[in-house]
Amino acid sequence: MNTKTVITRFQKRKAEIENEFQQLIEQKNESQSSVGNGIFVRYKNPIITASHTPIEWRYDLNENTNPLLLERIGINAAFNSGAIKWENKFILAVRVEGFDRKSFIAIAESPNGLDNFKFWEKPCVLPQTEEPDTNVYDMRLVNHEDGWIYGIFCTERKDPKAPAGDTSSAIANAGIVRTKDLINFERLPDLISNTGQQRNVVLHPEFVNGKYALYTRPQDGFIDIGNGGGVGLGYVDDMTNPIVQNEAIIYGKQYHTVYELKNGLGPAPIKTEKGWLHLAHGVRNTAAGLRYTLYMFMTDLNDISKVIYKPAGHFMAPEGIERIGDVSNVVFSNGWIEDSDGTVYIYYASSDTRMHVAVSSVDKLIDYVINTPEDTFTSAGSVNTIIRLVDKNKAIS
Repeated sequence: MNTKTVITRFQKRKAEIENEFQQLIEQKNESQSSVGNGIFVRYKNPIITASHTPIEWRYDLNENTNPLLLERIGINAAFNSGAIKWENKFILAVRVEGFDRKSFIAIAESPNGLDNFKFWEKPCVLPQTEEPDTNVYDMRLVNHEDGWIYGIFCTERKDPKAPAGDTSSAIANAGIVRTKDLINFERLPDLISNTGQQRNVVLHPEFVNGKYALYTRPQDGFIDIGNGGGVGLGYVDDMTNPIVQNEAIIYGKQYHTVYELKNGLGPAPIKTEKGWLHLAHGVRNTAAGLRYTLYMFMTDLNDISKVIYKPAGHFMAPEGIERIGDVSNVVFSNGWIEDSDGTVYIYYASSDTRMHVAVSSVDKLIDYVINTPEDTFTSAGSVNTIIRLVDKNKAIS
């Protein structure tokens, strides 16, 4: 006697969801075919989106309690990821944002750094301080020479001094955790700085004269930049009591540049024989709102407060679909990985929505930073820079 298996609506939909998810996760990424600028190569597909988050995070998979298999927890975006090479895997600490506007940190890993990124089973559990975080985001991962992996992130809380009825004023600071396994995190006190709010703080990977060095981006308020907004540098004696000392701006704002409104470091710098390579974000105001681009500079090997090369203009700006998203016209990076062969994987988010990867090398980035002309800060100066290059090319033709 033949018995026919009845597939329920739940089972059919579950199979469809799982099949679509698997195809997305396993999609092979390819470099863009255009000649490009020779400095880096973008890859075609976003490497992480909201749809890459595990099905188990979004759906109740019990047929009895969710017979229609409706999504229970919505994920809005996955972006602004810290990055580290760990146990031979490419690791991203992803900012995941739910429909409820709350962000959290989750680990995703890839075998090759270009595709097949898969989230770990559960999001990261960050211990709370006495004053709980309302929102956390934009973690930088740094494998410090003291043996700990540090995660420094923005912790956001409502401003207690906000007028009655003001439900949007906030205070931002740098939250700090450390870990040995990227699963169990020890919460350290939040950063103590006397220069205002801190939304982008990056730990230098080596001790400097026995101290921890921190790159900061001070500003007067959560939105108001005020006198801050540049790349700062300060020092901490003990990360369990993180009081920043001798904080000073090493790369300030400049009128009519890509960093005229504010600028801050992205990931921790990469050490090279020529100096420390830095990737930073620069922000300017436009008629369409804030425009975020990435720019680069280099600091001295023996004096990290000394900027020795600073190419003019942006290193990377949003293109095509990267311009569109929750906060449009934005590229932002807080993670890159230098591999053992000198390849550099640059992880960047577009428009506060999704993650991408571009690939370069230490040699190319050094060449770009050292040999690209600096900004003259005037139109006439830019013209003269072009003419000098034209004349140089004519001389060899």
